[in-house]
Amino acid sequence: MDAQDLSGFPLRLEGDAVPMVSFRKVTKSYGSLVVLDSLDLDVAEGEMVSVIGPSGSGKTTVLRMLMTLETINGGVIYVDGEPLTHMPRGDRLVPADSRHLRRIRAKIGMCFQQFNLFPHMTALENCMEGPVHVLGLSKKEARERSEELLAMVGMTEKRDQHPSRLSGGQQQRVAIARAMAMRPKVMLFDEVTSALDPEVIGEVTNVIRKLVAEHNLTMLMVTHQMGFAKDISDRVCFFYGGRIEEQGTPDALFGHPKRERTQQFLSAVREAI
Repeated sequence: MDAQDLSGFPLRLEGDAVPMVSFRKVTKSYGSLVVLDSLDLDVAEGEMVSVIGPSGSGKTTVLRMLMTLETINGGVIYVDGEPLTHMPRGDRLVPADSRHLRRIRAKIGMCFQQFNLFPHMTALENCMEGPVHVLGLSKKEARERSEELLAMVGMTEKRDQHPSRLSGGQQQRVAIARAMAMRPKVMLFDEVTSALDPEVIGEVTNVIRKLVAEHNLTMLMVTHQMGFAKDISDRVCFFYGGRIEEQGTPDALFGHPKRERTQQFLSAVREAI
């Protein structure tokens, strides 16, 4: 990842609002395998965007880039108006150092498919850990914040239970509360409903909607479950070959897809169901 001219990656056009998340010509490759191919993607503040597509299309890589679990090969990623992958130096952007990455990454929370709760901690302790040891909150402040969030996700009665005593849906709600305890501006969800029973998916969907409404969150979600994407999203992006093949509102994309590859994918998904 090299230094780049700032003028080559404008964050906004004249008169446009600054997006909360912005990919500008982002490329990621492993040798000759191109995973993201000069990707342009903007997500507005408070917008809920779902990313769908076949395996290998680059959708999970988008989340890994934002969590800085992977480095990019080209382009720039911005979060909340600031470059994530780079930092300004004069009239150029140079690759970000670890201090810069930590500062910008603090604006991002992520929920994984496998929950990743600390097994030796209760639900409440799981939520308090980050605010105390990363944000420097007192235990009293962290407890109050965590109890408020556990109440919001309907887990007050289970706050003293360890993960092994919780169902999959309950663990997922605790994982969401834990991520929210860090007060992120952007939440990333990687297949958050895939490990859940169908009847629990609606429960988690309602929790996510409530968080968006009360905290003005921006959300980016990768999912293989079309019903979830249709139900919760403001916009759906269909990825293919490391690019956005087609995007639109859920009704437009699922009801009237324009691109042949999108039609093929949705048809195959419906047949599988």
